[in-house]
Amino acid sequence: MGVPRLIRPMMATLVHELLGEQDRYGWELKWDGVRAIAYVCSGDVRLLSRNDNDMTASYPELGVLARLADVPVVLDGEIIALRGGRPDFGALQARMHVRQPAQRLLTAVPVHYYVFDLLHHGGRSLLNEPYTTRRGELDGLALDQEPVRTPPWYSGSAADVRAASIEQGLEGVVGKQLTSRYRPGRHREWIKVKNVRYQEVIIAGWAPGKGTRAGMIGSLLLGIYDHQGRLRYAGAVGTGFTEAALRTLAEQLRPMHRDESPFGEPVPLPHARKSRWVTPTLVGEVAFTEWTSDNVMRHPSWRGLRPDKQANQVRREDLPQQNPRLADRAPVEIRNRPAVRLLGACGPHARLRPVHTSSHPRGHSCSPGRSRRGSAACARSSRFCHRSWTNSRGSQTANSVVVAFWRSSATISPPQCRQVDAHRAEHELGNGDLIRQFGSAFKRT
Repeated sequence: MGVPRLIRPMMATLVHELLGEQDRYGWELKWDGVRAIAYVCSGDVRLLSRNDNDMTASYPELGVLARLADVPVVLDGEIIALRGGRPDFGALQARMHVRQPAQRLLTAVPVHYYVFDLLHHGGRSLLNEPYTTRRGELDGLALDQEPVRTPPWYSGSAADVRAASIEQGLEGVVGKQLTSRYRPGRHREWIKVKNVRYQEVIIAGWAPGKGTRAGMIGSLLLGIYDHQGRLRYAGAVGTGFTEAALRTLAEQLRPMHRDESPFGEPVPLPHARKSRWVTPTLVGEVAFTEWTSDNVMRHPSWRGLRPDKQANQVRREDLPQQNPRLADRAPVEIRNRPAVRLLGACGPHARLRPVHTSSHPRGHSCSPGRSRRGSAACARSSRFCHRSWTNSRGSQTANSVVVAFWRSSATISPPQCRQVDAHRAEHELGNGDLIRQFGSAFKRT
């Protein structure tokens, strides 16, 4: 009776506010650490990170799981370091990069494993069981012995849980649908609401320091991959570093030097002039206040490297991933005028109203409206219209509304709908950055 060799973790989708129907979810506090799947069988323990790296040697104290679990199990949880009774990601940094920590480090920075899911139990897979069943069996294991904990979950309203997380200075809350199965990858059955904004970033370069930082790194230039796989400039961070962190970064970045910028777009001149470019492979994390209209983070502060993350997985967290089934849909056809841009779809049953009356090239009238989304869209084009089209089988696509931009002389042929993620479409329509984000989601002819 063994356990699977690999189960990739299920991840939550970021939302900015608590959703309705909160009683459909189980609510957990969000712990600020490193995700780890623990495989416990025949006295052995394996700890794998989110990107399948073996972390067992880095956290020898978690070998206690072999004694606590009397049957083979696969657990999902978070490795954290505590300072003042709360998770401290900065403290955990001292352990994350050490393959075989000395006893002195184990004593100075002890870690804990907070278990929140049970994926395999005594030879049985629980992946297809609902959340409530998995949590019930997890509670039955009675794993609450140092340094392992099974934090409670809460049903009903999430407002009190989130208020408690804010009061305790925690990262946020996670909601998991009570009926949700465990599915590897990011899914909307699990959601997370953060009290502070964090973002994984890729180090693309650095600028020399001045004054007390002369001869050291002054700031890091950061990038994030967009949905087309292009590295986009996301800002520069110059605060939040310790001297030890700066020395470690300098050592790691030195062999990664390159002559040309890794970005596929110009970088603001104040940062580009004196930058030292590097191969974009190192992943870190920053805290920040908000995104600017230029998609740059405002007031970022460095939190540390993330060796458990791969650079090609780093995306802006508040933009859901593009629908992987997009390529299976019929392409949108645009004829005669290259100026026409079809940008996205939203639903279900969405209706976007333009802010002014405009004549559709095919004679379909667009009535006036006061939509904020329409305002953001119209600011980028001289004409705006929407219409729901039929799909390739001729049935009405109630889940999609095609948004079309055109210049005054352009014509457009009725396309077949091509659906993209509804939540993403609504978000993009809200921030007005439509052409860049959705332009490649449709095939132009």
